[in-house]
Amino acid sequence: MEQKTIEIAVKNMVCNRCIKVIKEELIKNNIDFLRVDLGKVCFNIPPTEKEKITLNRIFKKEGFEWVEDKETKIINQIKTLIIGSIHHRKEKSIYQNFSEFLALHIGIEYSQISKLFSEIEGKTIEYYGIEQKIERTKELLIYNELTLSQISHELNYSSPQHLSRQFKKITGLTPTQFKSFGTRKTLDTI
Repeated sequence: MEQKTIEIAVKNMVCNRCIKVIKEELIKNNIDFLRVDLGKVCFNIPPTEKEKITLNRIFKKEGFEWVEDKETKIINQIKTLIIGSIHHRKEKSIYQNFSEFLALHIGIEYSQISKLFSEIEGKTIEYYGIEQKIERTKELLIYNELTLSQISHELNYSSPQHLSRQFKKITGLTPTQFKSFGTRKTLDTI
């Protein structure tokens, strides 16, 4: 019989550095865990009350938050999936569209998660995804390893011009202007 994994959702844990920091803290505090992924810590057995107190202290110290209510968990899961698919993906998505991808992974119809996200975040899932794509574009522009055409292809834009228009609309700068004097946001502030 397969053992069920216990997951704790963690808000603002959006990058590989975040995962590394949490892993180090869990090891340092002798908390037995299965794995740490974007937006969650997984256990084979539920943490004890003492471990829960330690986990809360660790999360707060590192700028994260333990997510317990259902709606916030769903929002956190949506953000983690979007960030993961834009910033950390290794291959092209096999899904026809992003709404299908989110609905399948969250297990709720897209119309419901879209409405919940908009109500709580004050912006649409689509706009949040665009903001993440623009931050990824900034990162790739700073690395200066890809052309704008390659970046637009990497991020599934229909053309470099479409990416440039969205980039200017969000940042107020063209990609070329950004390369000269722009700055990036941290992922957890978007």
